Amino acid sequence: MAPNFAPLQKELENRVLARTGRRLRNLGIELFPERVVLSGQAATYHIKQLAQHEILGLVPGRRLENAIVVSPGRAAG
Repeated sequence: MAPNFAPLQKELENRVLARTGRRLRNLGIELFPERVVLSGQAATYHIKQLAQHEILGLVPGRRLENAIVVSPGRAAG
């Protein structure tokens, strides 16, 4: 039986959005037993890094694939 990651996924989304000041667009978090895939768009690499560090602190031991795209010319929000 596949694990139910929905509550953890929602918690991660809320924490990442709070940590980044909601400056990520189209945030996506996919959870797997061995890894986490983070996606979306950010205006700066700093926002991308904040999101990554928040995830790493909440799900230690899982590999993180950070697929957030940085588009400096676009304001997020």
